[in-house]
Amino acid sequence: MDHFAPWLSLVGGALIGASASLLLLFNGRIAGISGIVGGLVWPKQRSELTWRALFVAGLLVGGLVMLRARPASFGTASVPLPLVVVAGLLVGFGTRLGGGCTSGHGVCGLARLSGRSLAATCTFMATGMAAAIVVQHLLGGGR
Repeated sequence: MDHFAPWLSLVGGALIGASASLLLLFNGRIAGISGIVGGLVWPKQRSELTWRALFVAGLLVGGLVMLRARPASFGTASVPLPLVVVAGLLVGFGTRLGGGCTSGHGVCGLARLSGRSLAATCTFMATGMAAAIVVQHLLGGGR
């Protein structure tokens, strides 16, 4: 929070909302990243592979552009690769268990006034806050 930039956050949120709206408008699909990636890994229809691959490629390219344009945004913390793998697997398990991810429930589901998405988003937020408290205060994960 040392360098909080509310205008950049507002622009980022607007871009996420616009991209989710455009995907729904032009493709009839919800921009839930876990569902998009899941359909890429375990495709149900071959005809959906192209748009899913392009969507994920856009996410990766966007991250690389940001890394090039503002490398300081990524911080300097180094996390051991095994811990990253375990964290990724836990996130994947959690998205399957919760029937979606923060983008599908938090961005798209709340915009559709879904009660299920509201419950999921409240759970995501509470769990994230609890994890941050544990890491910061109990495990000494501060600066």
